[in-house]
Amino acid sequence: MKLATLDNGTRDGQLHIVRRDNTAMVSAADIAPTLQAALDSWDALAPKLIERSEALNAGTVTGVPVDISKLRSPLPRAYEWIDGSAYINHIVLVRKARNAEPPATLETDPLVYQGGSGVLLSPTQDIPLANADWGLDYESEIAVILGDTPQGTTKDNALGNVKLLMLVNDITLRNLIPTELKKNFGFFQSKPATAFSPFALTPDELGTAWHDGRIHLNLESELNGTVIGDVKAGPEMHFSFADLIAHLCKTRSYTAGTILGSGTVSNTVPEAGVSCLAERRMRETIDTGTATTGFLKVGDRIRIQMHNADGDNLFGTIDQTVVAFK
Repeated sequence: MKLATLDNGTRDGQLHIVRRDNTAMVSAADIAPTLQAALDSWDALAPKLIERSEALNAGTVTGVPVDISKLRSPLPRAYEWIDGSAYINHIVLVRKARNAEPPATLETDPLVYQGGSGVLLSPTQDIPLANADWGLDYESEIAVILGDTPQGTTKDNALGNVKLLMLVNDITLRNLIPTELKKNFGFFQSKPATAFSPFALTPDELGTAWHDGRIHLNLESELNGTVIGDVKAGPEMHFSFADLIAHLCKTRSYTAGTILGSGTVSNTVPEAGVSCLAERRMRETIDTGTATTGFLKVGDRIRIQMHNADGDNLFGTIDQTVVAFK
């Protein structure tokens, strides 16, 4: 099942079901007015949503054309947005970029931070840049949306709490990070509003590509019309979503509608490209002694998407342009 949120002028939009080929959608407002309402009563409402999804895909329900520009992020706001850093290669490279050592527990204890979730960007919404010196970067990631997830959830039973999956642009202001981290209190100003893919998918939509708590497909990043990342999301995800969920639940519970990100998808082989500019800059520094790639500037356009083996654009495309903040 594929879900989206139409911008209908309300704060949380209106829930829609999307046909598998992304061409048509139908309102689900009579079942659940918003995605959060569906998540709040998932066990009761999901079967009704699935039934309508099957009818839409079979052609027995007539939908309206999908217009990505009129869609919000599936959850326009969320109770929590928590991002992990499951790809060790990314951690190593970005730490080198700011002359910092990776943590001693790099391979045994996941890194996570809690970002802002009250304002989430739509998949085609412009990225406002107030100061080019802040070092604006994109980060291509995967995320899951959780149902009610209790404290004490273990790796063995964690994935049952995953209701939906999305793609992410975890926008980062790189040059604000070092000063913030010196305070030993985590990210804040360096992590502005995040954007998510137009569509959220139930795990079954991925078929065999979803297994062991990972998506085994390539995540594509395109900057100004050039592909700069075609990165395998599965093999080098050191901590699976099961690992990340178990880590989160050590000391507290999470409510339905919590979003959990994978962190920047990263491969060790340079040929795969990058899912953020910080990695490209670090590789340039390693190779030549100098980073020549600049961070994002006004006018730059970033696109993030993921296709399956049949060429289907599963989540739709995050397509954003950097504009001057006003």
